[in-house]
Order: sequence, then C-alpha cells, then structure tokens
Amino acid sequence: MSLKVREASRRILLADGDPVTRSLLSDVIQQEGYTAISARDGREAYRILQADADFSGAIFDMMMPNLDSLEVIRYMRTERRLMRIPVMVMTSQQDLKFTAASFAAGASLFLPKPFTPVQFERTLRILLNNRSVAA
Repeated sequence: MSLKVREASRRILLADGDPVTRSLLSDVIQQEGYTAISARDGREAYRILQADADFSGAIFDMMMPNLDSLEVIRYMRTERRLMRIPVMVMTSQQDLKFTAASFAAGASLFLPKPFTPVQFERTLRILLNNRSVAA
C-alpha cells in the first residue's frame, strides 16, 4: 500500500449544518489521527461521495438541509464502492423512530445529541473499529 493511499484512507466525511458542531467534531477527529472532510449539508456530502469513496467513516447529522442523512446513507448502500464505509448518525430528535430509520437505511451507529466530546470520541472509535471488521 502506498503512502498516499494510507493517508487518504485516514479521512472521515463529516456532514452537519452547524459550523460550530463541524468545527468541534473535526477537532476530535483530528485528535484521533484522522482528517475530517466537512460538508455543510447532505447535498454537499453526496457530491463528495460521488467524487471520492476513500473514507474510513462518515458522520452525518440526521436533519441536514437539502438532502437528509437517510437519503445519503441509502445512496451509499447502493454503490459498491461506498458500501464498506461505516456511518454514524447524530440527532437531537428524541423519537425512537429516528434511531430505527437510521439503522434501516444502513447506519452503523446512532449517537443522540447532546453528547460530550468524550462520548463522541468513544463512539468514533467504535465506528472506526467497525470498518476494520468489515474491510
């Protein structure tokens, strides 16, 4: 495996409509030794995935503008080159139907908001371990 491929595979796609949340989560992702590739909404995440499938994981807010996380996940699960990417969904919605819908669409993990940086870090590690098992 070349150095370029190894570095590229240490990237996580992070899509959330809130710039403060993206910044905070990007910091945690970087502390774990990964590069966060940020998207402002589901449409931007979709475009990034169309152009590039080399991600260790993806983290999406449930309620994103333009295209919600479930639509992006369903797209990922129909594309052979994206199927292996584990996905975490985050939401402040307290209704259990959102959890069920996330898993039904193909999410690997669900993280309810609000959460602490430590909770996010632990969930991120679980997400990345899922990739190791699936790859």
